[in-house]
Amino acid sequence: MKASDLFIRCLETEEIEYVFGVPGEENADFLMSLEKSSSIKFILCRHEQAAAFMAEVYGRLTGNPAVCLGTLGPGATNLITGVADGNMDRAPLLVITGQGDTKRLHKESHQVMDVVSMYRPVTKFSYSVRNAENIPEIVRKAVRLARTEKPGACLIELPEDIAKKESDGEPIPVRKFRRPVPDDKIIDRAWDAIQKAKRPIILAGNGCIRKRASSQLREFVEQTGIGVVCTFMGKGCVDLDDETCCFTIGLQDRDFTAQAVEESDLVITLGYDMVEYPPRLWNPHGERKIIHCDFIPAEIDADYPIAVEVVGDLAHTLWMLNERVKAHGGDRLDFDHSHTRRARVKMQEEFELHAKDDAVGAIKPQKALWDTRQALGPHDILLSDVGAHKLWVARHYQCHEPNTCLISNGFCSMGFALPGAMAASLVYPDRKVVAICGDGAVLMNSQDMETAKRLNLSFVVQVWCDEEYGLISWKQDNEFGRHTELGFTNPDFVKLAEAFGWGGHYCDDSQKFQQVLQTALDEPGPSLIAMPIDYRENRKLTDRLGEISMTV
Repeated sequence: MKASDLFIRCLETEEIEYVFGVPGEENADFLMSLEKSSSIKFILCRHEQAAAFMAEVYGRLTGNPAVCLGTLGPGATNLITGVADGNMDRAPLLVITGQGDTKRLHKESHQVMDVVSMYRPVTKFSYSVRNAENIPEIVRKAVRLARTEKPGACLIELPEDIAKKESDGEPIPVRKFRRPVPDDKIIDRAWDAIQKAKRPIILAGNGCIRKRASSQLREFVEQTGIGVVCTFMGKGCVDLDDETCCFTIGLQDRDFTAQAVEESDLVITLGYDMVEYPPRLWNPHGERKIIHCDFIPAEIDADYPIAVEVVGDLAHTLWMLNERVKAHGGDRLDFDHSHTRRARVKMQEEFELHAKDDAVGAIKPQKALWDTRQALGPHDILLSDVGAHKLWVARHYQCHEPNTCLISNGFCSMGFALPGAMAASLVYPDRKVVAICGDGAVLMNSQDMETAKRLNLSFVVQVWCDEEYGLISWKQDNEFGRHTELGFTNPDFVKLAEAFGWGGHYCDDSQKFQQVLQTALDEPGPSLIAMPIDYRENRKLTDRLGEISMTV
């Protein structure tokens, strides 16, 4: 068989389900071999970046990698933003790019560039196939590394002449392994520190949305009563209705959740990634006592002095702590939870503040998110693109279950949410899916609105319109008292949606928004709601956060 056939057989052995991509001359053999597969679906995209974002969201939702595919040169460079986003947001994904004939790679040649070197900073593994017989080992290694905590992206480059070569190789069987677990001595040290604390708090990160980790965390807080604040990508690790849920931390401004951390004498970080929310923002003087629990050792940071570091499978770490709580008796722990409970109450008051807003002409972010939360069930999925709306989603949209609010908060790339919603709809066709995009981000991958219609996917895109790069405006105003030229004009988004065969809606009436959203959710196929958003609330939020106080 051809090497490209062997490559596809290896992907089938790894139980790869989707390849998202754009064809080219140099990946033609791969695509011809892929066409013969009975188990892998090829999703033809209109831009490689969208393909990468789709693979990322598939990986975040399932824990297994999908493939994003591009050809050499511009195909590979188009992929890289989405790949970097997935890698920094801890999504398992496999990147496959074509390359020119190996006989011309040593010299200046049409479309040839060093793709492998370009991808090294944004992947866990980056390699070019030079011998067809090595394909089984390379694929097995790449997929294994992509899945291994912490998950990420791996690149395999397949030159066109190697893809055509004959091979009698065989795929390597998948042998999964159990992650290493911490030993009893370090867990005893952590448990001793927890028992001695008076006002502990948990800072839960992206690692806590793994299904087993979330289950063990919920048991731990049920037994101990310790309050939980989560990062943007840790949403849903505990149910929003649980009394221990103190909602989200991560705004650079001081918030009620940040005050709860300040009032704590012990911070237990679980699956925490500094790339989301650096310690200098919540521990600027290194005063907090920290227990760090994660799959891998912590990054070195002067503002992150660790008293006890527990490295190993996070779910097992929490199980070991739960066993100690049971042996000790959770009701015998002498904790003061007033700081976390007060933060929870204050945040709930913030969420409800504009629930009945009746403004016409522009809709407040808080009202839009309140109505969206009411329209979606516990297992439905919301995706946020990057912009001013992301900060509102992070603060005001809370979750019942892990992986039901997907935010790009490591690499923070605009253009993430629309293709991400397409992938979410593929993975969970029976769930409601909503993407919230700014009018800047939505046009960055709008060409793949055609892909969504062609696949007959059902989801809703809310376009929050303010005709400028609102997040940059917000931040420049805060720092400089003014902002640079950031305004632009928009197309008629309703007509744009209709041109792609989507449902198109416009709403500028706060009292009618929930009805419009429900109509869009109920109609078949993809739908778009264009809505002017009242970003005067940005400045008001900044002022409020500058004045908040919380008696504990």
